[in-house]
Amino acid sequence: MQARVEKTNIEGAVVVRPDIFKDDRGFFTEVFRADQYAELGLPAQFVQFNHSGSTRGTVRGLHFQWDPPMGKLMRVVRGTAYLVAVDVRKGSPTLGRHVARECSAEENVLIWAPASFARGFAVLSDYAEIQYFTTGVYNSAGESGILWNDPALGIEWPVEEPILSEKDKKAQTLEQWLVRPESDNFTY
Repeated sequence: MQARVEKTNIEGAVVVRPDIFKDDRGFFTEVFRADQYAELGLPAQFVQFNHSGSTRGTVRGLHFQWDPPMGKLMRVVRGTAYLVAVDVRKGSPTLGRHVARECSAEENVLIWAPASFARGFAVLSDYAEIQYFTTGVYNSAGESGILWNDPALGIEWPVEEPILSEKDKKAQTLEQWLVRPESDNFTY
C-alpha cells in the first residue's frame, strides 16, 4: 500500500489519498503510516488526535496555534464537509490564499495543513464528523483564529446561514493578525 500526495496551489498544503481496498465485506485503508509519510515529506509523528461532530451549516474555524506550532492532518469520517486551509505566513507569496475542498467519508482523502496555516470546515451533510491528527498539543494561550468570512481571503463557503461559536464570530481578520507580535512565529 502506498498513499499518494496531490499538490495544491499553496506550498506545504497537500491532499493525501491513501489506497483503499474494497470487497463484499467492506473496505480497509491505512490512514497513517509513519514510514510512508516520512517518504512523502509529511510529518511522521503526531501528538494529539481530535474528533468532532457537527450539524449541517456549522462552520468551525479558521483556527491555528503557534505555541507549540500545530499542523493538522484532517479527514471526514462521516458525512460531507468543506475543508479549508489558509496560508497565514508573513512574507509568503501565497499569504491569504486558501486550499478548499469538499470531502466526504466515502472519498477518504486527507488534507495536510502545516502549522503556519489557519484551518476550518463547514458541514454540508445533515451531520458530519471530522478527525484530525495534530503535531502540537493544544494550548489555549498560544492559539488564535481568523474570521471565517474575512473578505480578504475570498473563501466561497458553501453555506448560506452558518452556525458559529461566539469565538468564531469575533475572530480577527488576517490584516489584524499580521500586526500582532505572535504573527512573527509564522514567516515564510
